[in-house]
Amino acid sequence: MGFWKNLFSNSESSSKFDQSQYEEYKAGGSSDGNSQGQQHHKSGMGRVFFRTDRDIDLYELEELCNAVGWSRRPLRKVKKAIEYSFLVVSLWEMRGSRPRLIGFARATSDHAFNATLWDVVVHPDYQSKGLGKALMKYVIKQLRSQDISNITLFADPHVVDFYRNLGFMSDPEGIKGMFWYPD
Repeated sequence: MGFWKNLFSNSESSSKFDQSQYEEYKAGGSSDGNSQGQQHHKSGMGRVFFRTDRDIDLYELEELCNAVGWSRRPLRKVKKAIEYSFLVVSLWEMRGSRPRLIGFARATSDHAFNATLWDVVVHPDYQSKGLGKALMKYVIKQLRSQDISNITLFADPHVVDFYRNLGFMSDPEGIKGMFWYPD
């Protein structure tokens, strides 16, 4: 197992914490997704940071996805999906000297007009604390800074209201998503 873990994760990235690569989340920050400043949460959380690089321990990401009940996916495919994403945003809690992955989202894009969000997840221990909303606002801010104006996503029925409260809606022209699956 050690061979495979080393193949899919960068042991340097999980043991070092370069705070300059993180943007700190400020609880109760402005509604535009601005995340600069200090964050002190009443719930006892440590400091929380956003990160936009692709240097993520895939085993840690798999644990996060397992925590919300998602089915396992082959790590080589997850790695490829991250590599080819237009934007990758991870959310980290810092307690002591080791960061913990508590949220994640990624987007694919045509690099001009459209982006689709995938794999939006926040660990259950950190849900209902405003972090999912902050993660989404940060992702939208990053996409808008790249002049992406049409942002879409696919939502499970139990989270539709969450996204609706962030301004997402069913297509106003009634366009329905269509899917093709192999037999």
